[in-house]
Amino acid sequence: MSGESPLIQSLRTAVAAAPQDVPLRVHLGELLLADGAADAAVAEAAVALQHAPGDPQARDLMARAMGAPAPAPPGFDWKAAQQQVGDAVPPRFAQEAEPTADGGDGAPVWDVETPHAVRLADVGGMQEVKDRLEAAFLAPLRNPELRRLYGKSLRGGLLLYGPPGCGKTFVARAVAGELGAGFLSVSVEDVLDMWIGNSERNMHEIFETARRRAPCVVFLDELDALGGKRSRTQSSGMRNTVNQLLTELDGIDAAANEGVFVLAATNVPWDVDLALRRPGRFDRTLLVLPPDAQAREAILRYHLRERPIENVELGKLVKATDGFSGADLAHVCDTAAESALLDSARTGTVRMIGMPDLLGAARQISPSTEPWFASARNVAMYANDGGQYDDLVTYLKRKRRL
Repeated sequence: MSGESPLIQSLRTAVAAAPQDVPLRVHLGELLLADGAADAAVAEAAVALQHAPGDPQARDLMARAMGAPAPAPPGFDWKAAQQQVGDAVPPRFAQEAEPTADGGDGAPVWDVETPHAVRLADVGGMQEVKDRLEAAFLAPLRNPELRRLYGKSLRGGLLLYGPPGCGKTFVARAVAGELGAGFLSVSVEDVLDMWIGNSERNMHEIFETARRRAPCVVFLDELDALGGKRSRTQSSGMRNTVNQLLTELDGIDAAANEGVFVLAATNVPWDVDLALRRPGRFDRTLLVLPPDAQAREAILRYHLRERPIENVELGKLVKATDGFSGADLAHVCDTAAESALLDSARTGTVRMIGMPDLLGAARQISPSTEPWFASARNVAMYANDGGQYDDLVTYLKRKRRL
């Protein structure tokens, strides 16, 4: 890896050639720990313990890499050391001004992420979401000749909605990857300003940046906060910001906006201003639900990939986490790791994360999606005007929630 010493790189090569050589792997872990790469040292110790669970050197390395404090040398004066460190902090850092976030004339500078390798294929499971996204949004973009033939307009944007923590932002990034486009993520904090007129200017500058950097995906997170119903707000500034957003969306198929694609996400689409849902604006919606079994397995595998685990049955864990969001699954893995870590600290013996830790964590955590479905159920039953929430109704019936 870049930045590593030649000795560490040589040892990595040697370990790759002899992966079951525990002393060699432990030696590599010691060098990584000494180099400040504690996480990499934990990974090497975990593999060593898989080959030799009782190896004392591997266990000692794991304990130190996971943060167990090393004993202080005899006669070490901790108080004097703290004073020395405090005296050594250069006072100039406290005097230096923070860099400004504008281009020199007071105009904000918006960061556009360059096209990256995240694609829809990298989204585990969620095949129904991928299929609908391909049919409703990506296929016309990839076939401009067919679009012209059938008079298909791409005016307007795509609204992703669903319970929190289920991957709407990740899906939006994957769309940018599919299009080979830049990605400009915008939240309410990026736009709203206390000074009159600045919020509208910020909104305009965001779209201007996207036009200059086309092809570019503008992703508006929490659209209900940026474009909430104007009838419910007493703030003229907020109403003006929504009006500015409407103006930008109305010009999305103009020649100057070629290559600008607008996606938005919200947990509460029923709180979005109705004008934003009209044709030519966010008239296409896509329901992003809690991860299915295949997606849950991929998410759990990702969050456990660099942790010391043993005898983990992913299939059993996947069944125990039905209805969990991606954020819930990450919390399960964190809680299980914390349980094993605290147990290791208590007993003085490092142990691996096992199924009891993971299943215990899953039992402790209630799916964060439940309150959302309680609210969504009422909307699906009583406010499904024009069938805009038919996909939600179908899901609730399939899950026998309706």
